[in-house]
Amino acid sequence: MATGGIQGQLLDITVVGCLQLRDTEWISRQDPYVCLEYANSKFRTKTCTDGGKNPSFNEKFVLRLIEGLREINISVWNSNTVTTDDLIGSGTVLLEKVISSGYDDSTWSLQTKRGKYGGQVRLILHYANAGQKSKVQSQPSAPPHTCYSPATAPYAPPTGYTPYQQPSSFYPGYPPVSSYQTPPTTAYPPPPSNVYPPPPAYYPPPGPPYLSSPYGTIPSAYPPAGYPPPGPQGTYPAQPYPGYYPGP
Repeated sequence: MATGGIQGQLLDITVVGCLQLRDTEWISRQDPYVCLEYANSKFRTKTCTDGGKNPSFNEKFVLRLIEGLREINISVWNSNTVTTDDLIGSGTVLLEKVISSGYDDSTWSLQTKRGKYGGQVRLILHYANAGQKSKVQSQPSAPPHTCYSPATAPYAPPTGYTPYQQPSSFYPGYPPVSSYQTPPTTAYPPPPSNVYPPPPAYYPPPGPPYLSSPYGTIPSAYPPAGYPPPGPQGTYPAQPYPGYYPGP
C-alpha cells in the first residue's frame, strides 16, 4: 500500500471500450463517445461511429492526481447530428485500488437518469508511483544561540590622525585673578561738604490767608469785614456816601 502523498502525481487512463450499452436509437446504430471528469480536468474520446452497444476506443489520457480526491466521474453519450446528444449512462470510477497496487483493469457499471442499468465501460488504470514513500526532508533545526563577548573593544579609535591641540599663540590667556590690583583709597578725593548752601535760620512770618485762583490771589474772606464803611451817625434818612453817586 502506498504510504506517500499523491498530490501532483500522474495517473494513466486507457478507455478500452463499452459493453452492453443502452440503445438510444430506433432505426440506425448509435454513435457513442466517453467523457471523463476529474476536478477541473475533462477528457473526451472520439466518437465511435455506428459503434452501437459495444463500441471500442482504446484511447489513453494522463491526469495529475489531487490529494483527497480519489474518484473519477465517467459518462457515455450518443452523438446526434440534428438534436442534442443523448446520455446513455454515467458512473463513478474509484482510484483506491490503482493507487495502492499501481494497476487496475476493471469494468464500471453505468446508470441512466432514472437509475436503471445503462451498460458498462472498461478502463485500464496505471499509477507508476504506487508503493513508493514520499521523500520529505525535515528542515534542520537552528543551532542554539550563543553569546560571544568580544576580547577587545568593539570600536577601536582610528589611527594615523594627529590629535587636535589648542594653539596657545593665537589666543593669549587672561591674567590670573591674583594679578588684579585694588585701587588705593586716596585715588578719588572725597566730595566737598559745602556744595549746597545752609538753610535760612528763620522763615518770614505768615501773612493773611490767601486762596489760589487762576486770576490771581484773593483774600480768604470776601468782602472784608470793614466794607461798606459806616455812614454818619444820627442822620435819617441815610445820606449817600461821598464819592460814590454823581450829583444832580
